[in-house]
Amino acid sequence: MAVCDDHLSPAGRQGCRGLAWIPAQAATEGNCRFYRNRRLDVRVAAPCAEVLTRSHRTVSPRRRSCPIPIADGEITMRAKKNLLVIAVGLALMQGQLVNAQQAAATGPLEKPDESKTVLFDAVIVTATKREANIYQVPVAISAFSAETIERQGIADLTDIGKFVPNMNVTGFSAGHTSSVNAFIRGIGLQDHLITTDPGVGVYVDGVYLGRQVGQNWSLANINRVEVLRGPQGTLYGRNSIGGAINIITTQPGEKEEGRASFTLGTRGRVNSDVYMNGKLNDTVAASFTGAYTKRGGIGKFVNLDTNREVGESEDFAGRLAVKWQANDDFSLLVAVDANDGNGGLRPYTTLIDELPNGALFQAGFRNSDVAANPFDNNTGQADQAKTTNSASGVSLTADYAFNENVSAKLIFSDRHSEYEAGLDDDSLFENFITFPEVGEADQTSVELQISGTYERWDFITGLYYFEEDGFARQDNTVFTGFPGNDLLKQDTESKAIYTNVGFHVTDQLRLSAGLRYTEDDKKAGFNINDSLIDATGQRDWNQVSWDVSATYDINEYMSTYATIQNGYQSGQFPPRPFCLFGFIDFTQPGNVSTPNCFQANDNVTATNYEIGLKGEPFSFLSMSIALFLTDYKDLPYQVSSTTSGGFDTRNIIVDQQSTGVEWEGTLWLSENFLVHSTAGYINVDVDDPTAVAPLTPKYTASLSPEYTWRMGVDGKLSLRADYSFRDGMHGEPTADPGRFTRIKSRSLTNLNVTYVPENESWTLALYGTNIFDKRYDNARLNTGDYVLQILSNDASEFGVRFTKYFGR
Repeated sequence: MAVCDDHLSPAGRQGCRGLAWIPAQAATEGNCRFYRNRRLDVRVAAPCAEVLTRSHRTVSPRRRSCPIPIADGEITMRAKKNLLVIAVGLALMQGQLVNAQQAAATGPLEKPDESKTVLFDAVIVTATKREANIYQVPVAISAFSAETIERQGIADLTDIGKFVPNMNVTGFSAGHTSSVNAFIRGIGLQDHLITTDPGVGVYVDGVYLGRQVGQNWSLANINRVEVLRGPQGTLYGRNSIGGAINIITTQPGEKEEGRASFTLGTRGRVNSDVYMNGKLNDTVAASFTGAYTKRGGIGKFVNLDTNREVGESEDFAGRLAVKWQANDDFSLLVAVDANDGNGGLRPYTTLIDELPNGALFQAGFRNSDVAANPFDNNTGQADQAKTTNSASGVSLTADYAFNENVSAKLIFSDRHSEYEAGLDDDSLFENFITFPEVGEADQTSVELQISGTYERWDFITGLYYFEEDGFARQDNTVFTGFPGNDLLKQDTESKAIYTNVGFHVTDQLRLSAGLRYTEDDKKAGFNINDSLIDATGQRDWNQVSWDVSATYDINEYMSTYATIQNGYQSGQFPPRPFCLFGFIDFTQPGNVSTPNCFQANDNVTATNYEIGLKGEPFSFLSMSIALFLTDYKDLPYQVSSTTSGGFDTRNIIVDQQSTGVEWEGTLWLSENFLVHSTAGYINVDVDDPTAVAPLTPKYTASLSPEYTWRMGVDGKLSLRADYSFRDGMHGEPTADPGRFTRIKSRSLTNLNVTYVPENESWTLALYGTNIFDKRYDNARLNTGDYVLQILSNDASEFGVRFTKYFGR
């Protein structure tokens, strides 16, 4: 078998028909290890040898080119089946179907057998902070390439969550359309205020995002998204006890290319984005991404002429990246990004009649006083109808190779985010219970990594520093009609050192172990009504996290792994401590007695035991399956209630054990027909008999059949359906049916019909999302006086999407 470069002319490609295509950037550390571990000696015949030889000569080993011996006329291999696996792994880098042939163990290159097709793409991921084949990573991981994101019509992380087993992404925070609340394996965050931290960390190009409201969650021109399930305490550190989400952007490259996309649809949908990439000179390349997204609302503000609709959104985003490749050993990437958005309050409604002892019912209000359509809003407070958000940041990534075996990476980032939102909890025209809110956060992070290989060893070690300061202000009105204002603020400092070492015991067996030591320090304050109460608190935590794993290649096509992962999350101060009214003492500093209820909880620890099987058991099936058991100690569950002073949120501390199984697979029924499927099951036991894991469906599943008609010189036409199922769940950590917080299951269906011409220079797609217009709950919260029913901002939408590619 020969290996062909993607820059060949059409005439040159004719000589490579039936062979695997390898893009220039496919010379990655993961692929090099793939060759080395299997002791393969690949020699390539003309006409492709010249291209591969040129690449081999011009790319220094320090830039991780594969040391592949080249000779004319022959291919030799250690085992006949290994060649097919190599074709599968390399073909993935191009993201397309490729043809492959089986060659004799020795001897001249045979004529390609074009009747055989390699169907699967083996994704290269950086989940372990080094490039590796997804089948050889001892982690349960789902990866979405740029092509997959486009084919499925995925727009943001909420869409990603519909197609990952045991993952649930909701939007809840302060009624804001830009909020993301990700739960993986029963761990996440219901809140957004500055003193709370998520249980699922989100990273963009290696930079941790401390706040998950106010950010730009558009996935325009993203290289890939990786979702890691289970605690990731060693390599990712704090706030990843449930999992981690890696968003990897497209980097500036040598090839001049571009893309422009435009979407027009129902509900006022208008999207457009542009991506441009090219070389400025021999050593500098730059890329630019700009995006605009707009969608109308799915409900009306009944009593106000706000010029807004419930759930509408409009966002602008841009990113500029410049990469300087000084030489084969050193590169510097500088990126700046910004986004700005505004919209209408997310859809929600209030249940009053269900709580006859609640304050709203006792005041004479009924369900009939809120909007008849739950997706409309009956508020009389104009400042509650709108939301705004903005964020900006700069990052610097420097890579340096000391030699062929050891390299260093420095990642620096500085970011700012802010938002305006809030809820009129009563959903009434009267100003009875309202919480208008603004918030800001600034964060700076620095990470230094040293990684390398030596014979059968590989390692990565690093230092990490993170600091954040921010606030949230609420100008609330509760019950009496008397307005107040509350200021919550916090400064956070986190430091860590970590290492992970792997050893190839044999060509098939790799063992690895990691350690991470973390110190966290938080200083928080809560000020009520201009220092009527001014409470402060400070606490620090430290923890050693660890993991051990083993990966074994059963054969060329299948691997299995076993891992024990330990994670950590620092404690948190209560986000709405109106319980302080019970500690008022005007003789004490801040007019509050000490100790009081403004106290941080202990840190959370998680230990995950997991085994998995990944690979391609048959030529028509790729799959991964994972079984896990995770123990959580001192896990906080949030419980909220209204008081005369405000909306109080406190933590109940539990121990939780989660067990489950996850499946992900792709089945090719023919060369034109594939079916991708996912399934997740989780059972959560809590040591408190009255508590349950919130926003955690027991079952999740998705099914995505896709059929492609190949029309020769006329291109190809694809029809794809994406079905996702989320089981019923509890909106808060209690199963008491009298609290009316049980959320029903939901099923969604999307459709995409896509045409691609033969030269693949453009695509045209007709799409439909949530085609049956299913309306459903995302969350529910019982305050004791009413039940907040947080509705989905996901309604049926149909439209057309056109994308033009340049430089292909």
